[in-house]
Amino acid sequence: MALEQRLNLKLAQKLVMTPTLQQAIKLLQLSRLELEQAMSQEVQVNPLLELIEDEPHGEDASAPEEVADESGDVNSTPAAKAPEGGLEDSFSEVNVEELFGNFLHDAPFQSTGGWDEDERSPLENSPAPPGSLFDSLAEQLRFLNAPESSRKLAEFIAGNLDPDGYLRVGLDDLTKTLGVPVADAERALELVQSLEPAGIGARSLQECFKLQLVRLLAGGQQPQPAIGRALGVVERAFDDFLHQRWERITRQLGLSLDEIREVIEVLRHLDPRPGLQLGPADNVVIEPDVVVTKVEGEWRVALADDGFPRLRLSSRYVRMLRARSVDSEVAGYLRERMRAALWFLRSVDQRQNTILRVARAIVQRQAGFLDHGLAHLRPLVLRDIADDIGMHESTISRVVTNKHMATPRGVFPFKFFFHSAISHAVEGDISSVVVRDRIKELIAAEDPRRPLSDARVARQLNRLGIRIARRTVAKYREEMGIPSSEQRRRALR
Repeated sequence: MALEQRLNLKLAQKLVMTPTLQQAIKLLQLSRLELEQAMSQEVQVNPLLELIEDEPHGEDASAPEEVADESGDVNSTPAAKAPEGGLEDSFSEVNVEELFGNFLHDAPFQSTGGWDEDERSPLENSPAPPGSLFDSLAEQLRFLNAPESSRKLAEFIAGNLDPDGYLRVGLDDLTKTLGVPVADAERALELVQSLEPAGIGARSLQECFKLQLVRLLAGGQQPQPAIGRALGVVERAFDDFLHQRWERITRQLGLSLDEIREVIEVLRHLDPRPGLQLGPADNVVIEPDVVVTKVEGEWRVALADDGFPRLRLSSRYVRMLRARSVDSEVAGYLRERMRAALWFLRSVDQRQNTILRVARAIVQRQAGFLDHGLAHLRPLVLRDIADDIGMHESTISRVVTNKHMATPRGVFPFKFFFHSAISHAVEGDISSVVVRDRIKELIAAEDPRRPLSDARVARQLNRLGIRIARRTVAKYREEMGIPSSEQRRRALR
């Protein structure tokens, strides 16, 4: 059969991930702080977008009308109409119910407060940034009476420490990288380990405890005998100590049970992560996306827009587009930027509307928790919210990621309200969080001399009407960090 080329027409339906749709999906799964950063970056790359820092007056206040009037001239569209050129289809894929209208009045503005001439400049009142772990150690090294080469090598080792203060890079690797003898690296490591706090530069938990105990002995801390016995346990029987093999420690070191209790008390006051004492704490700032309040007996949900940046189209560039004397190449560039700006503003608006709808659906289903507490938290899955608001589960999954809700009972991530169901003989399905709380209460109220096993906890929960298996109890107990009954019994002994 002869080979030949021919053209065929084929009709098919498929989902096309256009750049605008990708942008809308990306913005949907960002947290509030990440969204603010994305908006700042968009302002920097798109000259037609600008941040509103003051209350709009006069000419700036009429910018939305100018944009609407200008849409015909700039080959753009009014904010209330769908864009042309195939963008309408892609934008409808992100469930746009209402295209961006008067975006200047839908979001709060940011004001930049000034200062009086008599007041000090805000730059002068700003605190100095906290130093890092490396900065603190490098400053201590500069005051040591040591050769310059050793100090430089010690600084290099300090720069390779983990945030908790441990050196998890082998000295052999460091010496190969720097091309120095191992003996020089060991002397430099001793310099690092002589710094404050005690235990810094350790290569294991055992070495960390040993460094701290040696420092306590050298400082004349009391009681000295207990510290000496603790040092002996760390050096000779640390593995047995971690596994609570008290009988083997007594036979190996000749210590009594009372002396072992003193050793435990000494080790309990040591810091297993000395590096965290230096440098700023790596805390995560949480900005709630929605605020839930109770008004006249009903729960109301509103967007938390305090301090949220507010964007608008630049009236200067809009006037340039309206001018007939603008060069065609410049006009083409501004039209492209105008279309990108409108799509970004509409994507942000759609993100906010979607978060608000999801939050209202969650509050409607979890009103019992807000009214009466954890015992009334109901089981909930993504499909339930997806069915309530008519969206796909993947969209709901993106919405609940990195989003938080401020309620009278505290600030909770959206994912806190989604839990699997456990069957109850009387109440129907209850949330697994409620079951975890019941397990914690039963273990807290147990007889310490006869701790409850997972099977006994499961039987007690079954008597309460909660249908749960022993392996499920064990899984929940491990997730909460509660030791097993045998471990709790050995700890008591």
